[in-house]
Amino acid sequence: MSSGTSTFVIRWINFLTMLLAVAVIGFGVWMSTHHDGCRKSFTLPVLGLGAIIFIVSIIGFLGALKNNSILLWIYLILLFIILVAILVFTVLAFIVTNNGSGHNVSGLRYKEYQLQDYSSWFLKQLSNTHNWERLKSCLVKSDDCNNLSRKYRTLKQYKQAKLTPIEAGCCRPPSECGYPAINASYYDLSFHPISSNKDCKVYKNSKAIKCYNCDSCKAGVAQYMKTEWRVVAIFNVVLFVVLSIIYFVGCCARRNAARSLSKV
Repeated sequence: MSSGTSTFVIRWINFLTMLLAVAVIGFGVWMSTHHDGCRKSFTLPVLGLGAIIFIVSIIGFLGALKNNSILLWIYLILLFIILVAILVFTVLAFIVTNNGSGHNVSGLRYKEYQLQDYSSWFLKQLSNTHNWERLKSCLVKSDDCNNLSRKYRTLKQYKQAKLTPIEAGCCRPPSECGYPAINASYYDLSFHPISSNKDCKVYKNSKAIKCYNCDSCKAGVAQYMKTEWRVVAIFNVVLFVVLSIIYFVGCCARRNAARSLSKV
């Protein structure tokens, strides 16, 4: 690749990523002013990501603009570290999300989930009291369970619904308990549970309790996290390919800058 082409490409790519970094940092600042504590927990990672993108981009932009071999070396080293980090995270994400799947229940259109089906990493994270208390408070605030009665007005609609993993695990007792549903948010707990599953005794109709302390709820969260992580992992594969191409162009720009310097 010619000197002019490689430096031009690197310069404009990094100019665009600088704008992206500013947008990411702005989004992080907006999140920090949000009153939702669950959303605030993502503030530092978002701000950190924006700062890293900005620093790497400005080094690459200045290196290409000034045709500076040293700045381009620094840019390539940082980009290489990012590529390795993406690769490691992606491999781990696929390993962690390899286990776990739902179980079909007769008469229901959705699946139920069991905590022991998931990887040991998920079990460790969700069994940690501090982690789960924070997640549980977010689940209560999300109002997903309370919205079920508004989404499904009749019992027939509710029984034919295709609930999400979190709705299936956190908003209702496991089917094996045998509690009759009165409506989408209320079960008749006067019936003696037909299962020894401890979640049957944990479930309450209270909006603040529901099945948030159940293993089935943790399993629903694990399934949700698994799905999200898979999406992120696939995105990372695409990102890795794109950054690898940028890295190749950067190598060309660095080599051309070194040649220009040697001719001086």
